[in-house]
Amino acid sequence: MDTASLLRKNLESVQEKIRTAAERAGRSPDEIRLIAVTKYVDVPLVRQLVELGQRSLGESRPQQLWQRHALLADLPVQWHLVGPLQRNKVRKTLPCAEWIHSVDSLPLLADINRIAGELGLRPKLLLEVNISRHPSKHGFPPEMMEEVVSQLENFPNVAICGLMAMAGVEGDLEGARRDFRALRQLRDELAPLAPPQVSLRELSMGMSGDFEIAIEEGATMVRIGSALFQGILEEES
Repeated sequence: MDTASLLRKNLESVQEKIRTAAERAGRSPDEIRLIAVTKYVDVPLVRQLVELGQRSLGESRPQQLWQRHALLADLPVQWHLVGPLQRNKVRKTLPCAEWIHSVDSLPLLADINRIAGELGLRPKLLLEVNISRHPSKHGFPPEMMEEVVSQLENFPNVAICGLMAMAGVEGDLEGARRDFRALRQLRDELAPLAPPQVSLRELSMGMSGDFEIAIEEGATMVRIGSALFQGILEEES
């Protein structure tokens, strides 16, 4: 099977799994947005993916996001930064990323808010929570989130749209389910406390190995990389 056909097959398989998981949970598949994480693939393959109709793309590293934003500027792409953002990279990242999933500290949030105001931008942000409390994971401690939400009215130049988290241990699906459920429950507790201009509707959780469980537990965004490119990267390596 040629690369284009295999990519189409993988994309359709992921889309079908999203639909099935949503229906199992009594949800509409339209509630879930697929973010294709393209960090491991070359630009021509990303172009093929966009040609198949996948418009939401995610990158983990700001530098690669900057490069691909420039190289694919002719395409109707919505870029998501899904990996860590250092404060010294905010100014160059904001013109490239419509969504930032990884806001993990109040100083970072303050810098994004200030620079967005200077640039005349209003990026969409998700607050990253270390819901598993795993030492290798980024994010606010869950117990800090009520205090964080109480301060969100101080950041008028950004649209804070929800929460993001990663499951604690890769491959532990029951642990992943607990983490995703905990994030949803935390969001539900925080939403009534948020200022009027802040919506915590979005839940970015779930990757290639656990996105179906994430959808069953309330994900509105899933970040999928390897499942879209299986069989392709292996052939190229």
